[in-house]
Amino acid sequence: MFDYKEAFSRNIGWMTEEEQEVLRKSKVAVGGLGGVGGDHAIVCARLGIGNFHISDMDQYDLVNFNRQAGASMKTLGQEKSKVMEDILANINPESNVRNFDKGINDDNLEEFLDGVDLYIDSLDIFAMDIRRKVFQRCYEKNIPCITAAPMGMGTAVLVFMPGKMSFEEYFCLEGLAPEDQFYHLIMGLSPAMLQLSYLVDRSKVDFWAGKVPSTPMGISLAAGVLNTNVVKVLLKRGEVLHAPWGWHVDAYKNKAKKTWRPWGNKNPIQKYIMFPMVKKAVGKPKPNSEK
Repeated sequence: MFDYKEAFSRNIGWMTEEEQEVLRKSKVAVGGLGGVGGDHAIVCARLGIGNFHISDMDQYDLVNFNRQAGASMKTLGQEKSKVMEDILANINPESNVRNFDKGINDDNLEEFLDGVDLYIDSLDIFAMDIRRKVFQRCYEKNIPCITAAPMGMGTAVLVFMPGKMSFEEYFCLEGLAPEDQFYHLIMGLSPAMLQLSYLVDRSKVDFWAGKVPSTPMGISLAAGVLNTNVVKVLLKRGEVLHAPWGWHVDAYKNKAKKTWRPWGNKNPIQKYIMFPMVKKAVGKPKPNSEK
């Protein structure tokens, strides 16, 4: 028989029994269950978080096997959101999981964020329009947001707290062409760019076709760092580095670096150093690149 206190008893010590009850009653929304989203959700479940809104509209494919938590021969072709819903329920049968299996859109955004204590961003990198809408609505509803991008064999983490610098203020996307919005997103997510020095075959990088090398280590590190911030935000303890501060840790480079970008992507470092670097690294859309 399932017993919540026994199942998550090994958390106690790093958190109190009272704090574990806070996690049990918390509700987290996870937008996207692919590369990082699945791992984020699973770690949240193993923390004992009891309420979830999850969203994805994709199915598992062979190219997901190197990094996505639910990807296996058993789940090939199955809906990611359904697989993850089952995994979360098997970790904690008492959890409440609401599955937005058609993705997040204008019609269900309010429902997706209803009663949510924290939003975890793991949407597809090209889902720019809905990502901006989710972050803006979270800002208006005073919902903390965390995003952790896997970068090579490391991760870059950003936290957006209520009343502090917003997603729009940090990334500065308003009025930009779609191509430049994408460059701004990449350089804002990873202002340290620690990962670029050990990419051995740049010909395998085609952001515009959605084909980017990835590692399971980057995914696991992202989930660990992001969920440490989930604990700190939900339990209201420990220093939370929030935008314009960020943090990049890279296991391959044996480095961890705090980043500080006042004015976000309007910071001179971002405008005159990072922007040209990112444009060169990402490249322009190729005629045959389709996303």
